[in-house]
Amino acid sequence: MEDMEQLDKARERIIETIAQNIHLYGLTPSAGRLYGMMFFQRKPLTLDEMKEELGMSKTSMSTSVRALSDLKMVERVWKKGVRKDLYQAEEDWYQSFIDLFSTKWESAISVHKIEIKKSLAELKKLVSDEHTSEDVIELARVDIEKLEYIYAYFEWLERVVESFESHEIFDFVPKKKE
Repeated sequence: MEDMEQLDKARERIIETIAQNIHLYGLTPSAGRLYGMMFFQRKPLTLDEMKEELGMSKTSMSTSVRALSDLKMVERVWKKGVRKDLYQAEEDWYQSFIDLFSTKWESAISVHKIEIKKSLAELKKLVSDEHTSEDVIELARVDIEKLEYIYAYFEWLERVVESFESHEIFDFVPKKKE
């Protein structure tokens, strides 16, 4: 039985580490504990089984499962003869990171590019208006340069995200061979 206690201790250390760092994914420590526990399971679990394992309320469990599912860290699976929903942890941490990274950055990039385009149009109109003072034109030109620079940055960042989604990133930073 001492072997089993050692196994549980090693697993619990990892589960707690995941719980402490899951905030990087925008999740709560309880969602991290849930994911960690599910990661070590050998079979999909129902919400009731998860609740029993972690002692969390069913509402908290359901919320955590939904949050993990939205990030594609947990997926619902089907098993013949089982009526309740079953869930299992996504074990490909590379893909989980790619999904999270891509989703978050694509959204931010889109918002930034839209707002930069609006501001650039306004500034260019201001520069071309004959009624605009020379001082304002000079300031607007400097701002245009700055906005064009950050627009180029967001185009570069789009390519970075694309390299993750296409898995080209692994050509530059290979996964460790097992």
